[in-house]
This record gives sequence, C-alpha cells and structure tokens, in this order.
Amino acid sequence: MKIAHSICLLIALMVSQLTLADKASPQTQNLLVLGDSISAAYGMKPEEGWVALLEEKLQQYDVGTVNASISGETTAGGLARMPALIEKYSPRWVIVELGGNDGLRGYPIGKMKANLASIIEQSQAAKAQVVLIGMQIPPNYGKRYTRLFSEAFPELAEKYNVSLVPTFLESVAVKPDAMQSDGIHPNASAQGALLEAAWPSILAMVQAQ
Repeated sequence: MKIAHSICLLIALMVSQLTLADKASPQTQNLLVLGDSISAAYGMKPEEGWVALLEEKLQQYDVGTVNASISGETTAGGLARMPALIEKYSPRWVIVELGGNDGLRGYPIGKMKANLASIIEQSQAAKAQVVLIGMQIPPNYGKRYTRLFSEAFPELAEKYNVSLVPTFLESVAVKPDAMQSDGIHPNASAQGALLEAAWPSILAMVQAQ
C-alpha cells in the first residue's frame, strides 16, 4: 500500500509540474516561450517567474502559454527541440530568449547567430510571429567578443523583421537587491520588471494577429 501511494503521489507531482509549464489549449492560439534559466524561473517557484506573470496578462486575449524554457539551455539545444515543439503546439507566436549561455561559455558568435536564425526561420515557416529577446554578457569576455555578442540580436531582428527586446536584463542587472546570490539570475522581486521590459513588444505582436 505504501508503494502504491508513493507512485500515485509521484504521478500527481509530475502532472502538476507539467501543468505549470504548459498552459496550451486546443481551443486557443498558443504563445511559445523558448528560453533558458531566465525564463524557466530558476531559483524560485515557477509561478513567480516572468513567464507565469505573462500568462496571467495574456488570459484576457485568449492566448495559451507554453513555457518550453530549460535552465542551462543553449541556442543549439533550443534549435534541436524546435521542430517537436512546433509540431506539438502549433504556436501562433514565439518568444526566443536564448544566447546567454552560449556567451557565458564563449561559444562562437557565428554559430550562435546561425542557431537563432534557424529558430526564427522555423517559426516563420510555421506562420508564427517572433519576439527576440536581446541578451548581454559581462565585459570580461573581451571587447570584441562582447561587442559581437550584443550586436548579434539587433542584426537578426533586422534581417528577419522580428520584434526585439534590447534591454531585457539591463534594468535589473544593475540592482543588487534584484539579483540572486549568484549575480546572474534575477530574483522573484525582479520578475515584474522583466515582464514590463518585454510586454510592449509581446502585446503588439499578439494584437497584430
């Protein structure tokens, strides 16, 4: 009996976690968030993250939200998952918040750009509109690498005619009380500011349907 009870409890927990991450509905148009730990609510409860706050705001627009973000995700990982996500959710809108981990690991900028370009191309081929979240890395990676990294996002946005959120983390990264102890991830109190930075682009995209 104890074993059966434990199995039932485990299944319940798994279903609960999936429900938090996946608010898609066959009756609504879906918005897919493809991101890393910043969008996966790293270090906090899932319902405290900026994507969960976004989901609440989008309810009035009858938009289903799918948070496909994974902590530690790179552009290569996101690209590899993209076909299955498109097939499963048929998103009408896609928010791409990737690249930060590529930069922190010193990955080639050209490869990062190519991966992001492919993600955008796949989204557009599926008739989805895209918002690209611009990312920044610390200056200790060298002037040239840091410059090329920061320039990659507006260049992609211009090439593919997609909306860009250029200052997603900047408003909170300079505030020690808005960051977790690692100095990399915004804490729960900063999630509203992240949503505020991205909301105008997201709202314009959703209302343009």
